[in-house]
Amino acid sequence: MSLRVHAVGRPEIPPLLMPDRFRLDIAYFMSVPDEGGVPQLPTGEYWVRRDDAKRWLEEGVIPVVSPLDSQNQTEVEISDEQQDWLEWMVDHAVEHIRLE
Repeated sequence: MSLRVHAVGRPEIPPLLMPDRFRLDIAYFMSVPDEGGVPQLPTGEYWVRRDDAKRWLEEGVIPVVSPLDSQNQTEVEISDEQQDWLEWMVDHAVEHIRLE
């Protein structure tokens, strides 16, 4: 099964198909609400700062903090599907998305 990633408020941008597991992956990429001007969003909507998306594309990795020890962080290589999504985000200047 797959899901669609929509650019909120940008109907001219076709949705991107992603595997259903992306519902879990988005947690690694989403910006934290109320930090640095990131708005609170309804359930199923996410904000991903464009500068972050560009950096992850350039570096090919995302930082992951251990849920057991916030002092320890590692980097995880982005998958081909995550790379396609990040390219879609950057190419269309999208920061606000909805998963359906």
